[in-house]
Amino acid sequence: MPKDGGQAKPSLVLIGWGAIGRLVLERVGEEAEATVLVRPGRLEAARAALPSGARVVDRLEAVEALPLVFECGGHGAVREHGEAVLARGGELVVVSTGALADPALFAALTAAAERGGGRLSLVPGAVGGIDALSAAREGGLSRVAYTGRKPPAGWRGTAAEAVVDLDRLKEPAEVYRGNAGEAARRYPQNANVAGTIALAGLGLEATEATLIADPAATGNSHRIEAEGAFGRFSLEFSGKTLPGNPKTSMMAALSVIRAVRNRIGRIAI
Repeated sequence: MPKDGGQAKPSLVLIGWGAIGRLVLERVGEEAEATVLVRPGRLEAARAALPSGARVVDRLEAVEALPLVFECGGHGAVREHGEAVLARGGELVVVSTGALADPALFAALTAAAERGGGRLSLVPGAVGGIDALSAAREGGLSRVAYTGRKPPAGWRGTAAEAVVDLDRLKEPAEVYRGNAGEAARRYPQNANVAGTIALAGLGLEATEATLIADPAATGNSHRIEAEGAFGRFSLEFSGKTLPGNPKTSMMAALSVIRAVRNRIGRIAI
């Protein structure tokens, strides 16, 4: 118990020290006892950049308790640390939901959660309406389609470079059309939203996905269309990207902050 007799701050672990992790600590770091897990070799650099009061480690084993762990480090972080967190009974909140398009990984994480009593949670990320979509699933969905649109810079360093000439693009061009599972596997840094929508609705193989590079786009936009026994809806979101990271939506980071507050605060919305 703290020396002043007040309540101890809740514990929070962040996997990854990138743009999302930095913003999360900036907004909620003082409200929790935060630990940041970084890759080996990055310990000193992260320690110098972390706000006062935060702890940094390069091994998950160095963290005694894992009640609440947020993955902010990409698909590789889910693969490397997900099972261990769940097997130790922690709640793993996944930001890189596209990683779950790998059936073997999803099965392994599920088994680890059942074995250790952990819990796997997903954040909505760059879009809203996930609550409505998952509720509609209970009544029966007949169609779910996702369209993601980003400027050419948001597709650099991805499989899109083999599909279109991003430097010479004058009009919107499809870089992928198919199901959400393959979209998430082929574009791991760009299609986490497709994975989230699929897992909330019809599943990875039955959810339609279209990804577009648009030279006129000033940010990332996402459109969800759903039909079923409940009726139908169409939702569209246009958001700004994180400074210095055109592949990541600012709303994705804000979604993580909301999820943290909902878990460490007294009121959840």
